[in-house]
Amino acid sequence: MENLVIAVLLALILGGAALYLYRAKKKGRRCVGCPDSDSCPHCRGGSCCTGDKNGE
Repeated sequence: MENLVIAVLLALILGGAALYLYRAKKKGRRCVGCPDSDSCPHCRGGSCCTGDKNGE
């Protein structure tokens, strides 16, 4: 029974992450991992800064 609970929880977590990525990409966010992707010049330019504001 514990294995079933763990499997369901894992499926919910992975499904939620996949749904988040799908919705973010559908909204047009190029860099989902950047918290400032709406105002980040790197993300708007097409390259993901991966959170590094210096572009290095």
